Amino acid sequence: MAIHVVQTDITKMEVDAIVNAANSSLRGGGGVDGAIHHAGGPKILEECKKIGGCPTGEAVITTAGNMPAKKVIHTVGPVWHGGGNNEEDLLYSAYRNSLKLAVENGFSSIAFPNISTGIYGFPKEKAAAIAVKTVNAFIQKNPELEVYFVCFDNENLKIYQNLVK
Repeated sequence: MAIHVVQTDITKMEVDAIVNAANSSLRGGGGVDGAIHHAGGPKILEECKKIGGCPTGEAVITTAGNMPAKKVIHTVGPVWHGGGNNEEDLLYSAYRNSLKLAVENGFSSIAFPNISTGIYGFPKEKAAAIAVKTVNAFIQKNPELEVYFVCFDNENLKIYQNLVK
């Protein structure tokens, strides 16, 4: 059982699965979603089109295309609307459903970006606390899973380092 906090490009992670903070259409977008679609190439979008979409809090899996990871788990985090629209439960579900997909597919390693904290506006500290709590609870029952929190910037790196000790 291991949780790691790293600051790197998630598209370069050599793990069984990287998680994409996708939008519900699965058609690519900005931020980490755009970076993953760009680095992985057109095969990811082809598979996403076949899947059709993904509701907030759920997760689906595709090829990783040209990236070193074996697969991409696409999950849709919630847009922050002040906290009164079930955002925390939906973010919890996004992490939990991604972890469940990883285990169901026999993966031993998974890398998460900071889901919903970019353009979706989820407060970074609150999102990180949900992420770490969810992962800690999950790996108690699935100790074979190695989890990476991949931080894009110094601010998120410090937040996660303080939570993962």
